[in-house]
Amino acid sequence: MHIDAAFPSKYLKGVDLNGKTVRVTIDRVEIEEVGDGDRKPVMYFQGKDKGLALNRINADTISSAYGHETDDWTGKLVELYFDPNVYYGPKKVGGLRVRVPRQTTAHEIRPASNGHQQQYDDRNPPPRTTAQELDDEIPF
Repeated sequence: MHIDAAFPSKYLKGVDLNGKTVRVTIDRVEIEEVGDGDRKPVMYFQGKDKGLALNRINADTISSAYGHETDDWTGKLVELYFDPNVYYGPKKVGGLRVRVPRQTTAHEIRPASNGHQQQYDDRNPPPRTTAQELDDEIPF
């Protein structure tokens, strides 16, 4: 048994994703008391029980793509993933991150030419995770 399973939570934790990236559809955002009386926006997803208490970074990521009005986020897709490089104060603790999926185009799915490793930059970004690589059947 994973020790986090002994301490169930109403909100998503990194362990809930089982190391996978999960694509979900936003159902709603509600302001709730989280932790020691902090009031935060909590994003809930269609067909899922647990919500994600939003921190500033995740909220800014979503609002930069879908606007600052959380009511407009309903029905929009996001990907959830665990980032091990999240800090709480000076301690590296890891945490859940959100990204907005983009459409994958045919020119992004190409093998490296001439056997060399593909070089990426701002004009030539690496392809994002494809829908086939995502597993949204995570029980949270």
